[in-house]
Amino acid sequence: MTRPRILVGALVLAALVGCTTAPLAGGRSGGTTGQAATPVLDAAATASALATLGSKPGKDLKPVRLGPGLVPPTNRWFSGMVFGDKPQPVFPLPLSFGLDAAGFGFGVPEVKTTAKTIMGGYRPAVQVGVAGASGWTITGYDELSVTMEATGASGVVTIAQGSPFVTFASPQGATLSTNVPFERRGDAWVAPDGSVGLVAEGADVSGTSVTVRPGGHVIWFAVPSGTDPGRIAALASPITGTDVAYSVGDSVTTRLTYRTASGRTAFGVLPHQQARLKDATCDLGSFATLLGSMKLCSGESLTFETPSVDAFAALDLGRLSEPEKAELRAQVTTDVAAAKPYPADTYFGGKALYRDAQLYLIAKQVGAPEASAIKEKVTQALLRWARPTGCAAASEFCFTYDSTNKGIVGLAASFGSDEYNDHHFHYGYFLYAAGALASDDPGLVDQLSPVMNLLAADIASSVPGEFPVRRNFDAYSGHSWASGTSPFADGNNQESSAEAVHAWAGLRLWADAAGNQALAAEASWMQSLEAATAQVYYLAFDESDPVYAGYEHRISPLIFGGKRDYATWFSPERAAALGIQLLPMSPSSGYLKTDAPRIAANLAEGTGSIGYRQKFGDYLLMYAALAGESQRTDALAEARSFPTDLIDDGTTKTYLLAYLMSVRG
Repeated sequence: MTRPRILVGALVLAALVGCTTAPLAGGRSGGTTGQAATPVLDAAATASALATLGSKPGKDLKPVRLGPGLVPPTNRWFSGMVFGDKPQPVFPLPLSFGLDAAGFGFGVPEVKTTAKTIMGGYRPAVQVGVAGASGWTITGYDELSVTMEATGASGVVTIAQGSPFVTFASPQGATLSTNVPFERRGDAWVAPDGSVGLVAEGADVSGTSVTVRPGGHVIWFAVPSGTDPGRIAALASPITGTDVAYSVGDSVTTRLTYRTASGRTAFGVLPHQQARLKDATCDLGSFATLLGSMKLCSGESLTFETPSVDAFAALDLGRLSEPEKAELRAQVTTDVAAAKPYPADTYFGGKALYRDAQLYLIAKQVGAPEASAIKEKVTQALLRWARPTGCAAASEFCFTYDSTNKGIVGLAASFGSDEYNDHHFHYGYFLYAAGALASDDPGLVDQLSPVMNLLAADIASSVPGEFPVRRNFDAYSGHSWASGTSPFADGNNQESSAEAVHAWAGLRLWADAAGNQALAAEASWMQSLEAATAQVYYLAFDESDPVYAGYEHRISPLIFGGKRDYATWFSPERAAALGIQLLPMSPSSGYLKTDAPRIAANLAEGTGSIGYRQKFGDYLLMYAALAGESQRTDALAEARSFPTDLIDDGTTKTYLLAYLMSVRG
């Protein structure tokens, strides 16, 4: 990536390339540490696999504001600023931020809650004009921060997730104007209402005018209500980049570092980070956000722990009775007879491979005579997708490298996958199927590795190059983003938290089967954070937080950077709103088990007056079993007569019954 060529006082704005300088200290015994600069995939093997796979030019996604030499940052919280004819607002909480041709705006969103929606949209309370500016170019980014350079003027702006600061630096000098006057109070300038402050080095401030001398900079900052602006001003130092590090052991530790000259800064701590926060002082007040109350803290880095979750290749059917096994054997026969041809697109095709890999592993455990035939069928289909030469001699069931946008794509696109929508959802199914089959038959690893490792690189590469760093996963937010270019005024979004967790579980299973410890550790870290935020923001949020006052639903199915909706992209049905947070209810879905009353409340809303016999009812039955033994036995009884035409294409009735028989205690 290119370096912003701006001098900030005595500091040079370093390239924002998402690298760390030291491993995370204090990892648990037997755990694994990792950092953004630690390769999780062999560079030479990746290059060789890419050369064999071949490449094709991809769609023009219009990265019109992307600087030369940068990997197109699809699926990022700031992607909307990069792609498309007009830059979209972005949401580096606690701030919202937007670009226009003549300058930029920012402000803390005003959170408004209705029965179905929690809004925290773009609010440019402070609007800054840059004399001579006619546009912007993204000149550097890493996982938390992004730098923009003005066209036609001397100026660079840096923002970062979790940071209350917006920095403008100029090597040659610049004249700025604001819609808000700033008055001197001690070492800072403050807006009349006290909600925004400003510090300056090598710059002069007078009311609504700011003159930045050559090499100078100004830093605006948001001030929580009731907090002395001087306390925030004392922590204002230009952010030159951010680092991400993690440790995986009995729990998962994440460290997010904001690099500054002083070594200390202020940062916002979201609900999923607060319970097990480490080494931070949180006495700077709080902001209301659409995700809940954010504490403003100070320290050298934002470090927090998350409970670790497990990944399993198959259901454990060891405790089933012989009559239960016989019932499953009969159902395997029925499901095999009803099987349909495999789809050629990467979403439904991947789901089908995962589905049949699970069917095989059940059939094998219960001694079904069809087990070997199922294994052969799904293995050959997976190997077809995993041809090392990709789409060189094929028009479907294959992958190629998109040389335009730097990623792996299938020729049969679905849900905008050729625009980088949902890659982690799609490829998670392939990786889970590959990991599950390879755990049963290690001889498959060598045949699958070239292409499976490229799918892994597409969604989980740890160093920039032929792929972006961790395309979908957001280390600060703790969850993934699904839209490739994010052409929305409400920022990027994600709907299916369950398929995101499934993606990292699948990546972990593949890494384990392939003997890649570094990749497995990275996947474990992402899986654990994604599972935690799936509960904290989607399925089991703290209803006592003021943000939920007036919200009339128990779950939040669709989360954008600037809003949360009780809605889905594909269906108005309540079962769909809950089901999309559950599917495919894999053997690694144990994280969904929370307190029984919350599961019951979610199900009451999701089933409504229809009950379980509707689309997604199979997943709702599996979810019900997590509430307790009586709920499990009731769900199993219901599942035995569940209509086969309502079984989702990502599972089978065999799996539904096996899950409900095996998930006990």
